[in-house]
Amino acid sequence: MNETILIIEDNPQNMYMMRFLLEKNGFRVIGAETGVAGIDQALGHKPDAILLDIQLPEMDGYAVAAELTKHEALATIPIIAVTSYAMVGDREQILAAGATGYIEKPINPDSFVDEIKHYMHSGGCNQENDQ
Repeated sequence: MNETILIIEDNPQNMYMMRFLLEKNGFRVIGAETGVAGIDQALGHKPDAILLDIQLPEMDGYAVAAELTKHEALATIPIIAVTSYAMVGDREQILAAGATGYIEKPINPDSFVDEIKHYMHSGGCNQENDQ
């Protein structure tokens, strides 16, 4: 497997954990600490999936998701929000902004990679598996 995943995450510990789990499972990982840098990385590398935090400096995840979906070259790339936001309506708001999936932090190391694969290969949200 040589699939590439872009992680847009400003917390070094979260970035480390996600990168570790994904690389351990054969993924190539690109990272960005801000939304603006993440958009640039997405356009430059056209990853197979984008993991997106909502709370980011400069530009929040909602704005990043909306911007990413404007680019035709990125239209088929799943955007998976990985966030500690767990308030009523947050999931719906990020999905409305263009994300195709949603995973709550703290992530579960035992199921995280399978959840990512699910979103990558199913083309979007599945209410049965999403919370």
